Amino acid sequence: MQHEPIRSIVIVGGGTAGWIAASALSKFLPKSIRITLVESEAIGTVGVGEATIPQIRRLNASLGLDEDAFIRATQASFKLGIEFVNWGQIGDHYLHTFGDPGINLANLHFHHYWLRARAEGSTASLWDFSLHHKVAYANKFGRLDRVGNSSMTGLAYAFHFDAGLYAAFLRRVAEAAGVTRVEGKIERVILDSEAGLIGSVALDRGEVIEGDLFIDCSGFRGMLIGEALGVGYRDWSKWLPCNRALAVACERADPLLPYTRATARDAGWQWRIPLQHRTGNGHVFCDSFIAEDDAHRTLVENLDGAMLGEPRPLRFTTGCREKFWYKNCISLGLASGFLEPLESTSIHLIQSNISRLIELFPTRAFEPAAIAEYNRRVGHEFELIRDFLILHYHQTSRGDSEFWRYCANMEIPDSLAAKMELFRGNGLLHKDAEDLFRESSWVQVMVGQGLQPAGYHAMADRLSTEQLAGFLKDVRSLIDRAEASLPGHAEFIEAHCRSDRQ
Repeated sequence: MQHEPIRSIVIVGGGTAGWIAASALSKFLPKSIRITLVESEAIGTVGVGEATIPQIRRLNASLGLDEDAFIRATQASFKLGIEFVNWGQIGDHYLHTFGDPGINLANLHFHHYWLRARAEGSTASLWDFSLHHKVAYANKFGRLDRVGNSSMTGLAYAFHFDAGLYAAFLRRVAEAAGVTRVEGKIERVILDSEAGLIGSVALDRGEVIEGDLFIDCSGFRGMLIGEALGVGYRDWSKWLPCNRALAVACERADPLLPYTRATARDAGWQWRIPLQHRTGNGHVFCDSFIAEDDAHRTLVENLDGAMLGEPRPLRFTTGCREKFWYKNCISLGLASGFLEPLESTSIHLIQSNISRLIELFPTRAFEPAAIAEYNRRVGHEFELIRDFLILHYHQTSRGDSEFWRYCANMEIPDSLAAKMELFRGNGLLHKDAEDLFRESSWVQVMVGQGLQPAGYHAMADRLSTEQLAGFLKDVRSLIDRAEASLPGHAEFIEAHCRSDRQ
């Protein structure tokens, strides 16, 4: 078996993780590799988040998906960022956009020029120089790659969609590419007694499915990676204490906003995700600080429309696997870990980990160096996203509830503390090469939640006062002209990609 090619892959579990894996592997691996996906219609998917980040456009494009067809099939709307309400203080709000505020100039990030202007008496907000902010709050959208002939980039965007419909859409893509779907529940995982590898899975109907490589998309349970192979779990709840969620859809409310909303509540936060046909909602909370009945009441009282069903409860522990790839099993999605949907990263992690698997694809020898490199890179990305999420909770001035007092005063990872301290001085940021989030993402959350640097980089002083004022004025003029040229969000969808599923 040494260094012989992989002949068969078995994916355990469907949903978004399973069908992304099936679609990508069938697209990029040799057709000689047999891919089988096992799922049961009787087992529902979690579907906590239906919001994404711009990287999904890369996934869809790599699979050859037509964007408008995808939007119609999944009842999608467009997303320019996430509005955070009441996170720094009650009454505050800011938009973490997918685009960089302003224009970087002479190898220096724009926020340093803004900080200098503030030091000289300007009262302009950082978001006064954000195209995405202006377009989002005008409820507009358009496919805009660049603003005129300037160096200002256009609109970076993602989607809100129905995760169940997305999985179904990808299933059609994967099956057309040769993936075999098998209906059934797995009753037993059979290990090779000699090497400890997974050899096969036995279904409730008596069928046994053998494979060389197994991908665990079985959700929180981690049937293969956890139950069968015994890989442990790293618990990060001391930093991210929310451990429960209630999710429910309600009737669509107009206007159709081109952004997600995350509103901080007494012991957690509530999401609002606008789709073409409905609005997705959920309340993420910590049951050490609020009773479920009170969390339920908070969710229901803050909906924009009539509920479409009863809120569905979910339990989770924020963290990740100690190993994501062990022996001949790779965990994906919830089986690999859970980072709450605050920044819509769950689908990205599936996507990036499948990409790493393809890059480091093994032979039947399951080369230890490739497995170690995969685990290092996946673990590092989990930690970087973890730190970004912790920032939202820790950088707060709220002291109105026990939950927020805990978050404001908790010890945080050294990696995050160092990043915050570096920014607190004169607005500097260290960009880790594997960090999903751009420098401007960190700046928007830090500034949006009240972390104001004491100074700015000296390079910003290369402009005269008049040059700085002219530069900032030109940026705002570019934004105003670009926003004025765009149609409404709902209008754009109606013209290009309205779903027939209304």
